[in-house]
Amino acid sequence: MSFENAVLFPDGAAINDDGHLVLGGCDAIELASEFGTPLYVFDEPTLRGICRSFVREFADRYPNSRVLYASKAFISPALARLVHEEGLGLDVVSGGELAVAAAVDFPPEDIYFHGNNKSAGELEYALDYGIGRIVVDNFHELRLLNDIGGRRRLVQKILLRVSPGVDPHTHVHTTTGTLDSKFGFSIESGDAAEAVRRAVGAPSLDLIGIHSHLGSPIFELEPFAIGIDTVLTLAADMVKEGLKLEEFSPGGGFAIGYTRDRLPPEVGAYAEVITSTLKARCADLGIAGPKLLIEPGRAVAGRPGVALYTVGAIKDIPGVRKYVSLDGGMGDNIRPALYDARYEAVAAGKMTDGPAETVTLAGKYCESGDVLVRDIRLPVLEPGDLIAIPASGAYAPAMASNYNSNPRPAIVMVGNGNARLIRRRETYEDLMLCDILEDGRPGQQGS
Repeated sequence: MSFENAVLFPDGAAINDDGHLVLGGCDAIELASEFGTPLYVFDEPTLRGICRSFVREFADRYPNSRVLYASKAFISPALARLVHEEGLGLDVVSGGELAVAAAVDFPPEDIYFHGNNKSAGELEYALDYGIGRIVVDNFHELRLLNDIGGRRRLVQKILLRVSPGVDPHTHVHTTTGTLDSKFGFSIESGDAAEAVRRAVGAPSLDLIGIHSHLGSPIFELEPFAIGIDTVLTLAADMVKEGLKLEEFSPGGGFAIGYTRDRLPPEVGAYAEVITSTLKARCADLGIAGPKLLIEPGRAVAGRPGVALYTVGAIKDIPGVRKYVSLDGGMGDNIRPALYDARYEAVAAGKMTDGPAETVTLAGKYCESGDVLVRDIRLPVLEPGDLIAIPASGAYAPAMASNYNSNPRPAIVMVGNGNARLIRRRETYEDLMLCDILEDGRPGQQGS
């Protein structure tokens, strides 16, 4: 049985005869009973299907393309292995994300290293691993990487990240392609052109392409067209000064649906505007079409992930608001507090019950701003009921913290009626593993 919000959930999400939410063929109530809550549930068939859709939609329109999964959306060894099996490369933004990739022997030539302030240690680690490309973000990094490469007597392939000055009309905290941004070399200021000149002259760097990224999530198609046009115009001018435009990336930022009233374009729509603009602009400028790199993150991991919570305390303020407190919150999903992100939710054990009251789903953390969903119509809820929040796979578990010294949730992968644990729930002992007292008791790591 399908349901009203199904478009926000993983493929195949349904209601069983008991009126329970089913994910990947597994009863959500049974998942919560076996693994506890809060719990993040990833639907493996949906993950794989989205990976294949990105590969297919771009390759059909532009054969010389490569999809790189933007691991900052969420990465774990299990997910890194899955995206590699589906033919995707990887975009990492830290030494830690690179370490996750290395843990599953992810091919180094398929990894691109981003970030606006990579440390010398992180760059050394990347070179040790034989990373394919480093996306250089600023003049400091340009000098630092050239010096490290010189000491090692190697030449590292790089792309330059440029800022095209395009507003993607998303939240100010996730806008990255404008002039007022910490990311990239600005085209408007002339820094991008100067960076190309310096990179071309750097003996330990091999500049083979240009990267840009507008922000996320982008629900509109026009910003991609404008950004590609702007960056390729710069690139055509820089080819005359030694730039080898072998690779080009307009980044990622592809949106997903968090609420029914705002759904994103299909993957094919993004692919059409990006590839058609790239081909047309290259023809106009008289330059050869480069390899196209696409970096979906949220659009891969977001919809396959569902968060499950158990209802606890309920506070009804007559004429004001009814708070239903959950056993998770901003510690495992900070997006509502950080970005004013909106979500929908369902009562996973009462899927056939109609909405009966308006409630606010609050978290357990000691902050008034710890609210996951405001003013949502749900069936009458009681302590012990299970709440499911869809579209939670991207940035929620990735940004999870131990605020209030709460352990981070477990994560399971489901599919075809089977569930397997891919990250165990943290314990109180885990929280103290790095702490040291003179007698060495917390974590037992002091000696």
